[in-house]
Amino acid sequence: MKDYEQEDPIPQGDLALQITALPRETNGFGDIYGGWLVAQMDLAGTAMASRAAAGRVATVSIERMAFMVPVAVGAQLSFYTQTLEVGRSSIQMLVEVWSEDPVSQEWRKVTEAVFVFVAIDGSGRTRPLPRR
Repeated sequence: MKDYEQEDPIPQGDLALQITALPRETNGFGDIYGGWLVAQMDLAGTAMASRAAAGRVATVSIERMAFMVPVAVGAQLSFYTQTLEVGRSSIQMLVEVWSEDPVSQEWRKVTEAVFVFVAIDGSGRTRPLPRR
């Protein structure tokens, strides 16, 4: 088990985004499209990685994606990010999604993935991260 996986999970990291799942993001069964959810995870991760990079970043990979439960329309989604590793120009970040059902108010983990972002300059070329 990786050190960021837990037996009794609670959100890891900082809240980066909250959004309500709307009908336009659902399939015929009323569940949220996985691709839409991944796009929102990328937005949350990019927002946090660009702060750490003090500028523009690009997503270069997504590792270990697994959906644990379906997300119904109307669910309040919370996206948490935690920096796992910082390299010369890259940031590896855990992005977790948690859902609160509007009717039952049940709180549960929906998915997680490790995103890797690279700092880039105005020309789209890799640049070193600022020293902290």
